[in-house]
Amino acid sequence: MIKAVLVDDEPLARSMVAEYLEGYPQVEVVAECNDGFEGAKAIMQYQPDLVFLDIQMPKINGFEMLEIIDSQPAVIFTTAFDEYAIQAFERHAVDYLLKPITKTRFDRAMDKFLDSQQADVGKRNTRSLLDKIHQTDGRLERVVVKTGAKIKIIPVSSIIYLEADDDYVKIHTQEGVFMKNKTMASFEEQLDPAQFVRVHRSFIVKVDHIARLEPHEKDSYVAVLADGKQVSVSKSGYTRLKQTLGM
Repeated sequence: MIKAVLVDDEPLARSMVAEYLEGYPQVEVVAECNDGFEGAKAIMQYQPDLVFLDIQMPKINGFEMLEIIDSQPAVIFTTAFDEYAIQAFERHAVDYLLKPITKTRFDRAMDKFLDSQQADVGKRNTRSLLDKIHQTDGRLERVVVKTGAKIKIIPVSSIIYLEADDDYVKIHTQEGVFMKNKTMASFEEQLDPAQFVRVHRSFIVKVDHIARLEPHEKDSYVAVLADGKQVSVSKSGYTRLKQTLGM
């Protein structure tokens, strides 16, 4: 039996997908969720094979919900999103359904998923899609992380610096340190370059938290932050920092 979870803040949209799925006896809807918080909990609980996911939802959006899930499911997006996002979906073999959803288009999406090879591709590419799509409505304004069983929203304004840690990024804030399964390159691309500078392959620093720069070893420096912490600055990072500061 294929387990499916429906995540959409529009009850009518969920009921339409559920109705269409009645034509697929091999699929069982194990949960219907109103928002990304409920969706994340249901996905972690049921470990579904397939998720029908809206993007624009209150609290956290569909992309943010996927980012806090450890094991990515195959996803069929149900969305009214713009053409840019649709092109990204197509490039990464993740299917999508534009609202209002027709039965013919729904069946095509299901045929694609039910092909075993495509189902596997969908799971592998969900994480790739998250790395590529970013936020299509502008610069990153918040980061959603999971701490134990809780979900926390971190405003970008509260970030002091980011530190690479294997497959994760440590987000240093005044409240503490939080882990995010995301690449430094992804953060670098999304953050406002006037506020955040990648000073080292392992560090991205918020410029207004830098108290001073001190020479370290040959062609490298150390950035001393306002709280006294020290961050390595490479030669190329120093060049980028000078450009940002107009030095």
